[in-house]
Amino acid sequence: MLALSTKDGQRISAFRAGEGNRYGLILLQEIFGINAHIRDTAEHFASEGYDVIAPALFDRVEPNVELDYSPESIQRGLALRAKIPLEHTLLDIEAAIGALEGKSAAIVGYCWGGALAWQSACKLPGLKAASCWYPGGIVKAKDLASQIPVQVHFGKTDTSIPMNEVAEFQQAQPEVEVFLYDAGHGFGCDQRGSFDQQAYALARERTLEFFSKVLA
Repeated sequence: MLALSTKDGQRISAFRAGEGNRYGLILLQEIFGINAHIRDTAEHFASEGYDVIAPALFDRVEPNVELDYSPESIQRGLALRAKIPLEHTLLDIEAAIGALEGKSAAIVGYCWGGALAWQSACKLPGLKAASCWYPGGIVKAKDLASQIPVQVHFGKTDTSIPMNEVAEFQQAQPEVEVFLYDAGHGFGCDQRGSFDQQAYALARERTLEFFSKVLA
């Protein structure tokens, strides 16, 4: 684990994998904390040559949060997320970017983290590309202007991000690369019932190819 210091004087933790690798990657959690899935995902990206930092975005209200995917955990995660203003979370992400010490870096996020990756692409310096996986609530920020290339991965049967919202986002952001999969929400998490191996593998391949082009 890594300790991060934010501009507003907070201290939060982060999981790091692949320190010393050439390229940097900020990995943003779902609403379940830095759990086994997020740590495994960080290790996978590290094996592809990335120095991965996953900031613990709940640390401001409760340290060491690590939830499973039960209905009870979903409610707890939503409650924790509701306690943290977006501007504070962006300060935490900014601190994680700073810990990469100027490496050519991208950002990837899942669900809540996917929406935060979009916010980061529009508001934070130090990044060159963003990949947003099933980003819940992204349509609310559809009118922001990204500073970097972005791609977004949606599941066609994701009930939390209906296709009319996807279409609304695409219309507002024609320059953003959008991919649709025959899958539901959380298709990239092998600990969830909605996991879809084919969709996960394709989205991962597209993300890695996208990052390699932009960061090269």
